[in-house]
Amino acid sequence: MLTMNLDELKFDEKGLIPAIVVDAKTKRVLTLAYMNRKSLGISMEKELTCFWSRSRQELWLKGETSGNYQHIVSITADCDRDALVVMVEPDGPACHLGTESCFEYPVFFSDERSEFSYDGLMKLIEGRKTEPVEGSYTSYLFDKGLDKILKKVGEESTEVIIAAKAEDKKETIYEIADLCYHVMVLMIQQGISLGDIFDELKSRHVIDHKVKQEKMTGDGAAE
Repeated sequence: MLTMNLDELKFDEKGLIPAIVVDAKTKRVLTLAYMNRKSLGISMEKELTCFWSRSRQELWLKGETSGNYQHIVSITADCDRDALVVMVEPDGPACHLGTESCFEYPVFFSDERSEFSYDGLMKLIEGRKTEPVEGSYTSYLFDKGLDKILKKVGEESTEVIIAAKAEDKKETIYEIADLCYHVMVLMIQQGISLGDIFDELKSRHVIDHKVKQEKMTGDGAAE
């Protein structure tokens, strides 16, 4: 659905506009490419990313040869209308080198402001299972197995209920964080990914929307 007049977009002197491609699920930046008016039109028509290759001087539909298509969720312009963010659901790696993202080479990290992500935490937890670390609580849970992990999930669920019932916001946040961590350990143990949960929640959102619409229609008919 087009929600903006494309004449408002500001293409550069070569007729190009930068497009920052982001994974809609993980929010990870996948690549930076360029579009012209024609490739943008193709992208919206096919709901697949299509770019202008500055090196080859031609249009290229991402995934046409590799099969790694990028299905467009949304395209958003910045405040100056001279750059785009393209949210996608990728079929495979974004980079021609075969990596998930073109941005794989760290240049600098702040010791005090380290980046946090659910994906990063899941990878850390998974690493504690595949390569156990002595003294690691996470490795200990995996070593004890499913029953121990389930017991901790149950205990933390109870702690959340107790804190919430007491209307202690700070304690509730603390206990929810504990519960989330133990659920993530369970997910790794069961081979469940964040993408699996994302897809399930997404499907429920659609169902819930339909149920609400049906209820509104039914209520209207009753009146």
